[in-house]
Amino acid sequence: MTLPNYFLADLPPEAHLTPAMLTDACLALKRNRTQYLAVRDTPSILRTLVRTGEDWLCEDYPYRKMALAEGPAHTGFSAQTIATGLDNFFRQLTGENLEALLAQELGPSHRLDAFCAGNSDSRTRRTALGTGPEMIGHITAGCVPNAAFMAIILGLLTRSAQFIKCSRGGTFLPRLFLHSLYGSEPKLAACIEMASWRGGTNELDQALFAQCDGITATGSDEAVEAIRRAVPPRVRFAGYGHQVSFGYISREAYSGWRAKKIVAAAAADVIAWDQLGCLSPHVFYVEDNSLGFALQFADQLAQELAHRETAAPRGAISTEAAGHIAARRAIYEVRAAHAPEQTRHWCSPDSTAWTVVYEADPRFALSCLNRFIYVKPVLDVGEALRGADTVRDHTSTVGLAAQEHELEGLAKQFARWGATRLCPLGQMQNPPLTWRHDGRLLLGELVRWTDWEQ
Repeated sequence: MTLPNYFLADLPPEAHLTPAMLTDACLALKRNRTQYLAVRDTPSILRTLVRTGEDWLCEDYPYRKMALAEGPAHTGFSAQTIATGLDNFFRQLTGENLEALLAQELGPSHRLDAFCAGNSDSRTRRTALGTGPEMIGHITAGCVPNAAFMAIILGLLTRSAQFIKCSRGGTFLPRLFLHSLYGSEPKLAACIEMASWRGGTNELDQALFAQCDGITATGSDEAVEAIRRAVPPRVRFAGYGHQVSFGYISREAYSGWRAKKIVAAAAADVIAWDQLGCLSPHVFYVEDNSLGFALQFADQLAQELAHRETAAPRGAISTEAAGHIAARRAIYEVRAAHAPEQTRHWCSPDSTAWTVVYEADPRFALSCLNRFIYVKPVLDVGEALRGADTVRDHTSTVGLAAQEHELEGLAKQFARWGATRLCPLGQMQNPPLTWRHDGRLLLGELVRWTDWEQ
């Protein structure tokens, strides 16, 4: 299967983008939006998205087959990792979930179609209409495609023309998603463009920003701040900087009959998208009262990762990344030899495919990712939070494994500490469609409200 050249991202790598090309593309997107997208109602947009999601779950769908066949070479992920990631995302793309997202963010689901009143509006004899930007620019980072997928969905819901700028090497799967939209709704897809260029290419960035009413950006704190400074004051901006995540396992949960399931769930979080997303765990904190639960968990997690490597191998990584893992392993090998009660490590033989480090020091440690995970014993949640205090302002997700009667108390402590998402262990890289990214509204960052007082 060969993709036609519908988008700038379809051009060959040697093609040279110019500011004039971006400006012309944006003007065409705005014209197409006026004709094809602005006139659509919410139910018709939902039907298109649901149908596309259902197509992606079919094993014989041509775009899915192409993603699994060619994706490893383009993305570095194995076919099994891509298949799991696609399934997890597109299973969420249902009519019920999309309607729940609209209700959560806007109130009545038709609030982008007509003036209507929510519960609080009706008490004050007021109705409101939400209007999306004429054009949104999305700046995405990394090779995990979910952010780009979600950006496209949100832009369609707000009836906005869109330009998605992917990181270099990160266009393949989002590009296939765009082509699948084009296959079913070419007029809608004609309101979306995609390209890739090196970050900090100011003349291209400025050409895009000049045509947009809103910009969303994901990436490092430094990159997001640089984009924010470059965006004109009139343009609405939503930036999502660097975030980290970790897991917490209670003593009661792990000492019970669920231990094996907890280990399997933790392994699923580590291998999802090869641990390269902001929702991937760097550390698992395990409650331990000198009975060795954390050490036992680390040993079982290593066995589970070894088993998963056979069924869903990690993708290829750069020589630099492999060298970083090898150097980090060497440090813990020396520490384990001198103080085995404080440090232990397990790793894949003859490769850097997976690594588990047990470390008694509760201080949060940044993983070098690519299935490299820390396990740290703590007496209670208070010690875990003190250990993670250095990343308090950058924590996205906490995966929890605890007994039912413990969950509410733990959830309150993590919420008051600053975590913006809590989920069961095993679901860290699989947030619901209604997830409030970094604790913020999704559509609310984009929509302009018009109140009508009656």
